Amino acid sequence: MPAKIEFQQPASSNQPSSDSRSDSDSRNTSFRFTKSLRLLCAADFKPVFDDAPFRASHQHFLILARLNQQAQPRLGLVMAKKHMRLAVERNRMKRLIRESFRLNQQDFSGLDVVVLSRKGMDSLSNSDFIQQLNQQWQRIFKKVRHHRLTSQAQTQQVNADVKTADQ
Repeated sequence: MPAKIEFQQPASSNQPSSDSRSDSDSRNTSFRFTKSLRLLCAADFKPVFDDAPFRASHQHFLILARLNQQAQPRLGLVMAKKHMRLAVERNRMKRLIRESFRLNQQDFSGLDVVVLSRKGMDSLSNSDFIQQLNQQWQRIFKKVRHHRLTSQAQTQQVNADVKTADQ
């Protein structure tokens, strides 16, 4: 019988190491990568491909992001065989992206994100890829923050205009 494998929570998590999964699922600080955090079907991917206001382009990959109507972020991966011939390399990149997304999911709240591979992505080492991916995540976060601030300012201006018109 195989041994039970237990995964450690990130150091910043204050969750006990007990096996109370229902308790950790109910918290917003859960670092698990559940099915609800994935873009699963073509209907989930389509809105991101059709209208992605937030983009971060890199020589080896492209990140598209779009606001969604949900509280949690969702991730979709498109790793083309044309760009990475070996399944081992495609799977390695997917694991690295999912892990990075999982650890940063609190920053992605309310976003649908799709990562597309480009030629040469498989030639990067794990550390180089993670460094470049984190730089692109920061670009996306900056664009989303700017969008949210400008839309909030516009909403406040509209509300102020309505108040003055009512008086």
